[in-house]
Amino acid sequence: MIYTCTMNTAVDLFVETDDLLPDIVNRTKDEDYQPNGKGVNISFMLKRLGLDNTALGFTGGFTGRFIEDELKRENIATDFVKVDGISRINIFINSDREFKIVNKGPFISETKTQELTDKIRKIPSGHFLFISGSLPKGIRESIYPVLSDIAATRGIKLVLDISSPALLDCLPYRPYLIKPNEQELAAFFGQKKALSEEEVIHYGGKLLSRGAERVLVTRGKDGAIYLDRSKTLKVTSAKGKVVNTACAGDAMLAVFIGKQELGMPLEDALKQASAAGALTAFAKGLGDLSRLDETVSQIRITHL
Repeated sequence: MIYTCTMNTAVDLFVETDDLLPDIVNRTKDEDYQPNGKGVNISFMLKRLGLDNTALGFTGGFTGRFIEDELKRENIATDFVKVDGISRINIFINSDREFKIVNKGPFISETKTQELTDKIRKIPSGHFLFISGSLPKGIRESIYPVLSDIAATRGIKLVLDISSPALLDCLPYRPYLIKPNEQELAAFFGQKKALSEEEVIHYGGKLLSRGAERVLVTRGKDGAIYLDRSKTLKVTSAKGKVVNTACAGDAMLAVFIGKQELGMPLEDALKQASAAGALTAFAKGLGDLSRLDETVSQIRITHL
């Protein structure tokens, strides 16, 4: 079984306008509401690959009910902790440029935080746990190493996709895989400028030396770089019109792990994952996996 944990679930509103101008009513020509949060996205993608999983985290209010209803509609098991307030609503505007408005989410009490921690403590050994996304109000970043410790103690395969610098405190617990993007990777090591390919490899190697078992650094239109203790791979992306980049990394991560769980070799899974990330960037929400095979033909892998 695979578990995903989204502590800051969301409903994402995608809108399209010809222009976004101040001081007037900007009318949209298209709109779409989708359940979201990085772990929620991973749950959807895993299920579309045929992999059963359980979505954990926090939900609240009418938006929380919408998120759970949409997951259940696709026969995804849920075990959320219910909280006061409402799960956040984020807005993504596709106009002459892409605009992203991301809210903070509800306040989570210590009692509710402990309730989620107890659920994670019951995950059986050998199962996967994805912890992805930001934290809502009330939860300290120290929760990440606490959950990493639990995963290590119980033999859970922990996959982390978090931007918090507390990621570095999780590395001694030897997470199965971590997925920073290149901006996050730079921030972890105090770098203000964009990283070159050589620097991505250098700092990715530092994450391995500190304890991570595998590192996947996503690089947007430039694809990704994968590192473990025996290999370093560069994978390209596909070309197309970018509509929304918000979920692309989630799709890539889910397909990368999911395809390997289905028996696909690592390099082939990496190509499929890059294609899934691109297809998602070209769509309003998560990409259409029925187009994976045709998109994979654009993807190339280089051994570094």
